[in-house]
Amino acid sequence: MPIFDDNPIFRKLREKYETFKSDIESVRRNDPAARKFLEIILAYPGLHALWMHRVAHSMWRRGMITMPRMLSHFNRFMTGIEIHPGAKIAKGVFIDHGMGVVIGETAEVGEGCLIYKGVVLGGTSLERKKRHPDLGRNVVVGSNACILGPVKIGDGVRVGAGSVVINDVPDKATVVGIPGKIVPPKNGGKPRPVTLDHANLPDPVIDALTQLIKRHEEAEDRIAKLEDSLKKKKHS
Repeated sequence: MPIFDDNPIFRKLREKYETFKSDIESVRRNDPAARKFLEIILAYPGLHALWMHRVAHSMWRRGMITMPRMLSHFNRFMTGIEIHPGAKIAKGVFIDHGMGVVIGETAEVGEGCLIYKGVVLGGTSLERKKRHPDLGRNVVVGSNACILGPVKIGDGVRVGAGSVVINDVPDKATVVGIPGKIVPPKNGGKPRPVTLDHANLPDPVIDALTQLIKRHEEAEDRIAKLEDSLKKKKHS
């Protein structure tokens, strides 16, 4: 109704409801173990951590410091997930399991991101400025990956488990390794789906070594053929 649309209180409540709904849908979408609404509400610490953070962030935006930091500390105690109240997290983000996740003060996490346990969105500076990463929409960050500094991670990026990312990453890229390296897609340059099949992520180091071994074997074959050719000439 127009009367409710024009009312800032009802508009704010509707926004909160949409965020609440989107967070729950994200759990259902990204975790096949999630079956019932009540189960999701009561048994997902990643969801609880996000909701407590949204309260702390709301207080932080109003200029409060001690209370949101205390709530953040309580959040960490209850869920094992540490999110600074200054961090900006969009709706529909899912922190799966979440134990050991750390999200710094100036970090920004876009809508629909999927973050696994042990992920760190950390800073590399002691100055009070932008020092934490920005994640675009639908970014997937694998277990124990670290994204450090004020880098920008594009939409649809996949970060492999255990990787350390210290540079900007373009949209729809896959990053693996320490330091993180962008791996070109093997399907003709087509965008990859936003999933994280940990067992099948490419490894640029292994790919390079495989190519090197292949070229070495080809060189050995050519040398063997040349030696055979020289031996035949000597005997003729």
